[in-house]
Amino acid sequence: MNPFEGMLCSAAATDLPLPGTAAQVSGWLCIEHPGAWGRDVIGDAVLGPEITPELGARTAAAKVRPTLIRRPGRQPATKTRTVLLASSRPENPWCERLEITDLRELFDLDLHVVEGPPPGVGTLVTEPVVLVCAHGKRDQCCALFGRPIAGALATDHPNRVWEASHTGGHRFAPAVVLLPTGLTYGRVDIPAAQRLLAAADKNEVSLAGLRGRSAYDPVEQLAEVVVRQANPDEGVDAFTVCRAPETTTDPTIAGAAEVAHRDGRRWLVTARTMPALPRQASCGAAPKPATYLEPASVVEL
Repeated sequence: MNPFEGMLCSAAATDLPLPGTAAQVSGWLCIEHPGAWGRDVIGDAVLGPEITPELGARTAAAKVRPTLIRRPGRQPATKTRTVLLASSRPENPWCERLEITDLRELFDLDLHVVEGPPPGVGTLVTEPVVLVCAHGKRDQCCALFGRPIAGALATDHPNRVWEASHTGGHRFAPAVVLLPTGLTYGRVDIPAAQRLLAAADKNEVSLAGLRGRSAYDPVEQLAEVVVRQANPDEGVDAFTVCRAPETTTDPTIAGAAEVAHRDGRRWLVTARTMPALPRQASCGAAPKPATYLEPASVVEL
């Protein structure tokens, strides 16, 4: 008998380490949609058959993640929708906010601008924005655990906190993403969520529940988290990360990344893929093989 049978997917994943599990995303298009969400943001045609196919093609071409957002709690009906366009590239992250009254206005946006500096298509957002996954149609853990987090944060920060559609990794719910940095968190409770936002407001990084920075691949994410854990008081912009050349034929080694501090210090972090017992990746799904990353070595250069 599988020991995880019948458990919520987030309960079945509590033994899996968080570092290196953030969805790899460097561009975001967040569209306010206060109504019901389908399981798939694009595939379920939530935004309508005239919008969905074209929007799906455009976001895929620009490598931008389409995300539905809504304000926590009951909200009055309005014709105006907030749109957030954000770049989470570490060298110059930014987020701009604009208001639309017709979804076809989305097609006026050149989504490729996420590869460069702020384009000025909207108002530059100067405070961190919080996305809390609350996509119950995708996985019940997100709604069950995410909505209370979003509601609590919105009490003090009503214009900066959004419930969001699938952000990746619902088995690590409650899942939180900060924009524009792309810092991604999992298994946070309300106090931890409050601390991570307070840290972001001071250009600092809370380490509790940190899964990684979304612009990086899993090995790079793990490397940054490991180095930050050894240097916990460093700011958001203290480190840069890049993949290192492969130097081993060990099949368990997932890769290595070099982490550089702006003061000149450097670390080489090698990541190993570790097997775990099969368990469900989503609530109600069949168990499947699971793995996680762990540091095989950390060497200061």
